[in-house]
Amino acid sequence: MVDTATAADAPPSRRHALGVEYDGSGFSGWQRLSKHGEPEREGEQTLQAALEQALTFVAGHPVEVVCAGRTDAGVHAACQVVHFDSTAVRDPRGWMLGVTSRLPPQLCVRWCQPVPDDFHARFSARARRYRYRILNRPVRPALGRQYLSWERRPLDADAMDRAAQALLGENDFSAFRTVHCQAPHAMREMQAIRVRRDGEIVEVEVQANAFLHHMVRNIVGSLLMVGSGEQPEAWIAQLLAGRDRTVAGPTAPSAGLVFLGPRYPAQWDLPAEVTLSGSAL
Repeated sequence: MVDTATAADAPPSRRHALGVEYDGSGFSGWQRLSKHGEPEREGEQTLQAALEQALTFVAGHPVEVVCAGRTDAGVHAACQVVHFDSTAVRDPRGWMLGVTSRLPPQLCVRWCQPVPDDFHARFSARARRYRYRILNRPVRPALGRQYLSWERRPLDADAMDRAAQALLGENDFSAFRTVHCQAPHAMREMQAIRVRRDGEIVEVEVQANAFLHHMVRNIVGSLLMVGSGEQPEAWIAQLLAGRDRTVAGPTAPSAGLVFLGPRYPAQWDLPAEVTLSGSAL
């Protein structure tokens, strides 16, 4: 029999959103590979499990999180957004500092904010942004190498940028999805894409409503072939129209990729960095 008095006195569950920063080096990606609450197998440490363990300790009860977009092994995030529900009474600063104190050094909680119960980190997002950085010089990097890809051949960033504009709009991105992608279809809306050079760094930034598995890294791999002169600028449009992954460029390494974060409508009153604005990039 349920103790109605005890149930009535129990604090209500509240939903919070977190902005999480992480270095994905050494992790097997975002998604937990074991069942919730079970220890992970050796060599399979995931970012989700590390965050849930820290939240569970601070909350005093099991906590599960839902993220805006799962990242692959070796991919970093400037502001991954997650939501979780808890009956524990903590102020946002308490959640932020308490959870960070229980996380490995590669993760931290940058902010915490109470949100309505109908907020969903994944389904409430209207866009997601990634940045891919390439060190373009004859010698590989020593400093910051976990955050950079490397290309020894000279790259024409302007040609890459012009070619990339063919990807804008709602398209079938089958040419840029991995064979292991589990998405039911390959239609995505590319809202903005830009390639620019800053000294020895070539930077690719993309924003879309959602991304397919390895989509950004596959796009970058093909753009590198244009930038090196191996393929003409029109090749990117041809790949998109052909929808054939086997003829596109290779998958770029994970190290250069950072998930900048999702974008939400202003109604959720989240920090500016994850709120939609007039400019996509």
